[in-house]
Order: sequence, then structure tokens, then C-alpha cells
Amino acid sequence: MFQNVLVVCIGNICRSPTAELLFRHRLGEGSKVTVSSAGLGAMVGHGIDRTALDLLSEHGIDGSAHRARQLDRSLIRSADLVLAMERDHVGSVTRMAPEASGKVFLLDRWLDGQGIPDPYRQSRPAFEHVYTLINNSVNSWMKYL
Repeated sequence: MFQNVLVVCIGNICRSPTAELLFRHRLGEGSKVTVSSAGLGAMVGHGIDRTALDLLSEHGIDGSAHRARQLDRSLIRSADLVLAMERDHVGSVTRMAPEASGKVFLLDRWLDGQGIPDPYRQSRPAFEHVYTLINNSVNSWMKYL
């Protein structure tokens, strides 16, 4: 059973906070599983991208409190499960903390395992597509949490 899940992307303002908040929403109040997110090149202190925030809001999830934070070795080590958006992210995380290699996976591992593309600075349809991929991926992990 995973107690501490960490979701990783690059900036920590689109994909990883969306996944973090979707996990928290699915797990519900009182869950013993904690979910957080961080970025490999985080836009530290920034909130969620406006389009990602709007999509979450449209699905009844408030992401306004999120602030991007930088990934570091201590975050990786304290996580039981690290879920990354792209294969390159998995590699970056395992280079940062080689001892964590057995607990780092793609978020969409149980689906097609192709990774989740970055919608940053793209149109709303790109964000909608990514939201759907993330939502389906989060759902695929729920039976393991």
C-alpha cells in the first residue's frame, strides 16, 4: 500500500498539480494516502496555469491554493510512489535519486504508457486532451492506493 505519492512534471503548474488534485479528489477526505507534486524545473511559487485551473474548476476541484515547488532528493526519498508524466522525467528522477528507481513510473503506466504531453502555452483543446489523459491515468492507479 502506498502512503505517500509524488507526481512529477517539469514546471509543476499544469500536469502534475492536475494529477495531484485529481488523486486527492478521488481519495476523498480522511484518506491515509497523501499526494503531492513537484517539478524538475519548477516555476517555484507560481499557481496552476489558468487553463488547467479552469478545467479543474469545471470538474468541481479547486486548485487555487497550489504553488509550484522544485523537486529534490528528499521529496523523492520520502515518497512511496513517484509518478512522472514522460519517460525523460522518469530518467531525470532516477538520476537524481538512483535508489528510488524501483518506485518511479509513468502516470499512464496502466494505460498505453506513452506519457502525458505538456500542454503549457498551447490552446484549450490541448489542455482538455491532457486533462482526459491525466484523469484516465489517475483512475487506473486508484486500485493500487
